[in-house]
Amino acid sequence: MLEIKNVKKAFNVGTVNEKIALNGLNLTLNDGDFVTVIGGNGAGKSTMLNAIAGVWDIDEGSIIIDGVDVTDMLEFKRAKYLGRVFQDPMMGTAADMEIQENMALAYRRGRARGLGWGITKKEKELYKQELKKLDLGLEDRMTSKVGLLSGGQRQALTLLMSALVKPKLLLLDEHTAALDPKTAAKVLELSDKIISESKLTAMMVTHNMNDAIKHGNRLVMMHEGRIIFDVSGEEKKKLTIDELVEKFTQSSGTEFASDRALLSK
Repeated sequence: MLEIKNVKKAFNVGTVNEKIALNGLNLTLNDGDFVTVIGGNGAGKSTMLNAIAGVWDIDEGSIIIDGVDVTDMLEFKRAKYLGRVFQDPMMGTAADMEIQENMALAYRRGRARGLGWGITKKEKELYKQELKKLDLGLEDRMTSKVGLLSGGQRQALTLLMSALVKPKLLLLDEHTAALDPKTAAKVLELSDKIISESKLTAMMVTHNMNDAIKHGNRLVMMHEGRIIFDVSGEEKKKLTIDELVEKFTQSSGTEFASDRALLSK
């Protein structure tokens, strides 16, 4: 479903601030994989997600989604292949629009637009049924402005919207980092449910080692723009945080440098 082949990306090239963010990155995701991504500060995790989404051009390499080479495809054209949930709950929704209007935008992602009724009766019923899955009572507030919702409610809504039209790949960019622990656990539970029920291929960047081990069927660790550790199946399930830190030290030759990740131990 996803092939990242020898991808390189550097910022501020030729200056004292030059930073190699992705350094010959290679990664393949099979259909149905749910991969958690962890790494130290500046490892290239979010840069990788932005490269996949087309936020910026890569310097070398190629990115292929479901057999389609999207390397030179503009960001807005890639949107039909991708669903994405950001760290900031405010980024995935339009605050001044109603819940049902936000869902209508997500439902029309990648489709040709024309003149007609904004939201049909059939669509409203679909949105209502989908919102019920969140168990937050939002199905009874479809005409409420999204700006009135809490951060957790908005993130749950964004998650639902990202999978409303099944994407080829769902990108979760530290999507619970800005939430309190109880709300974060709820959003992660919803993530598992939506990914499982819709049989999505997904990639979740996280600083939380517990979450990286607990969720998904595969875990990859990044360091200096490359994958240095890749584990899946029963081996992943049996991992402990201490073993994960030890694997990082063995593979990178350095100490793990992420206070947020170590605090999750």
